[in-house]
Amino acid sequence: MTNRGSKAVALEKRDPVTGRMTTGHEWNGIEELETPIPRVVIFFLVVTILFSIGYWIFMPAWPLGWTYTKGLLGIDQRTTVEQQVEQAKAERAVWMDQIEQMDFATIQADSALMGVVQEAGATLFGDNCAVCHGTRGTGGKGFPDLAAKAWLWGGDPEAIAETIRVGINSPHEETRTSQMLAFGRDGMLDRTQIDDVLAYVQSIGTASEQAQPTPEAAARGSEIFAENCASCHGEDAKGMHDLGAPDLTDASWIYGGDLQTLHTTVYSGRQGHMPAWEGRLSAADRKILTLYVLALPQEKQ
Repeated sequence: MTNRGSKAVALEKRDPVTGRMTTGHEWNGIEELETPIPRVVIFFLVVTILFSIGYWIFMPAWPLGWTYTKGLLGIDQRTTVEQQVEQAKAERAVWMDQIEQMDFATIQADSALMGVVQEAGATLFGDNCAVCHGTRGTGGKGFPDLAAKAWLWGGDPEAIAETIRVGINSPHEETRTSQMLAFGRDGMLDRTQIDDVLAYVQSIGTASEQAQPTPEAAARGSEIFAENCASCHGEDAKGMHDLGAPDLTDASWIYGGDLQTLHTTVYSGRQGHMPAWEGRLSAADRKILTLYVLALPQEKQ
């Protein structure tokens, strides 16, 4: 009775400061109060439980092996993404129809539509063309600098669109075909004649390495050029778009304008390649690429 009575007294003991009952537990003179859980905590626990139950009922929640509970609302991220994709397709169809139906000049005069072309063209160019021509279209060794506007086959929109469509030296049956002959390797010119024609090219152009050719060598080279090179590059050496022959008087060099590279070009010849994009890209996509390339900013030298 004594033990039971003392335990009952401890359980019923009231804290003189707070007025609350103690639990009967004591540690080094510190007694634990019988403190109930705050009602606000119970309220939020109840709300959380009700919300969880509601979410399980209305939204996808529980995995069921190879599937999951769909919820009464049938909403999930896949559905949301599919709706967004369909909306983007519908919006794209509007301006794609405009681009297909309008001619190049009309599109270029429409600043709002050109903004769309720039955005779509950047993606198309990055995915299909940048691997050769660079992300800014400035090219590299063996690949033309499109930003320099030194067009091999013509710089009007129709000519560029056709080049994109059929390619250059590609398997396409209508491909553009171009080749620089191997004048040295095939014995058409000897070493001295090659040196002379290079002297002439340096005297009329902007080769990246000027070796100050003598007037005599340039004069001899002029005659060699007229007999062997003018049929493709033109009598003024400004190139011929019909043959894809480059302008030798400007500062744009596909393989390089230094003397050694020029010698290799004349001696061994060149034959570039560009794939045909018909069949890989739609007519509208090729049109967008054409407009995008034409609008590339020219790099400052």
